[in-house]
Amino acid sequence: MDIITLLGILSQCLDATSLKRLSIIVVALLTMSGRVTMLSLSRWAEKGGSYRTVQRFYNTVIPWGAALWLFFEAYLYQADSEYLLVGDESVVSKAGKQSYGLERFFSSIFGKPIAGLAFFSLALVSVQERKSYPLLVEQVTRSEAEKAASRAKKVEATKQGTKNPQKPGKPGRPKGVKNQNKRQIEWTEEMLRLKRMACELLERIKHRVRIRYIVLDGHFGNNNVAQMVRQALELHMICKLRNDSALHFPYPGEQTGRGRHRIYGSKLDFDHIPAHDLVKSFTEDGVQTDIYQAQLLHKSFADRLNIVILVKTNRSTQRKAHVILFSSDLDLAFDKLIDAYQLRFQIEFNFRDAKQFWGFEDFMNVKQIPLTNAVGLAFFLVNLSHLLVTRFRKTCPHFGILDLKAYCRARRYAQEVLKLLPDFADAVLFEQILDSIPALGSIHSQSTLNPSP
Repeated sequence: MDIITLLGILSQCLDATSLKRLSIIVVALLTMSGRVTMLSLSRWAEKGGSYRTVQRFYNTVIPWGAALWLFFEAYLYQADSEYLLVGDESVVSKAGKQSYGLERFFSSIFGKPIAGLAFFSLALVSVQERKSYPLLVEQVTRSEAEKAASRAKKVEATKQGTKNPQKPGKPGRPKGVKNQNKRQIEWTEEMLRLKRMACELLERIKHRVRIRYIVLDGHFGNNNVAQMVRQALELHMICKLRNDSALHFPYPGEQTGRGRHRIYGSKLDFDHIPAHDLVKSFTEDGVQTDIYQAQLLHKSFADRLNIVILVKTNRSTQRKAHVILFSSDLDLAFDKLIDAYQLRFQIEFNFRDAKQFWGFEDFMNVKQIPLTNAVGLAFFLVNLSHLLVTRFRKTCPHFGILDLKAYCRARRYAQEVLKLLPDFADAVLFEQILDSIPALGSIHSQSTLNPSP
């Protein structure tokens, strides 16, 4: 595991000094235990890794997007694999008032808005490997206009809740309301950020990876994002709709010679979905799953949608629940659509590993550049650990990140002990001794652990 050799590919985007500091910090990260902070890194770093050196590295502007791609292209990319572009946001809780970009963001873990920092990540997910590789991470910062719009929306929602119910007015369209072109996008800060990041990543990888689909969670399941993906990114979108979405069949009847042609037919009843749309049905653990696929219309979307509905029925209680997935690609098969949306969850494992092992939630930096470097370093270690764990799994199939850290820590302790021996200069014997030492504290250990090249 010559880390310096692995990181040599980054010389295309990093100067020699930054590259040397990065190699020292990466070795310390693989070895250390406890919280990942600059002070902890300096305590575990080898010669040349003083606190001042770590501090200088964190205050250097580093192009993490280019670094992540160069490492992925050199060691993790597989030419025969199909890749999906996946995006998601993660919130890190932070106390105090000084951290750059500190706001209140909704956290799915807590189920409510919390004070913290938000980061949006784009990753490539390999369909064959079923792994996610983060390639671009950016902090979410809100402009004053976005904050004002959010406050106004909240006030308006409060007012609407306190109003007395009014009598219904005349049926039909309110007077003065005109037709709207659904293909004209109403841009928001969030959409602009997604477009800019996706365009940057697609431009960087276009000479090696061909992307057809971008997979997003239900938060982005609206017409504006769908039109942006089709028009600006020239990709197809795979996403999820609300389970109470009003879907309509295309109008099947003949059109009259007068007036505008009818577009929408009958509304879909989720309790009575037509049997001819059923594509698969199976029962597992007392739960029956029925999968339906059809091309349906949504009045908020400009185009037809490839809809896949998963209906689960408890055979003992007859209670039902359903999930609605959709794609802008009308020819996409239901099984591939479902599999692609399931693979979206692989990006959550990136967030988990970055928080649990590589300091994504431990950093105490408050200024923009050190904070950005702490986050970029955490996600770089996610990709590096993928590579190292894969090499170990050739001899130990269940090898994991905890085993990797335990292995590196055992070697570090052995090195410090062997340095105390007098006149010990045989490098070959030195490596043999280190390789024969088991990884103390590992979960899946063997008598010897040797990474395969």
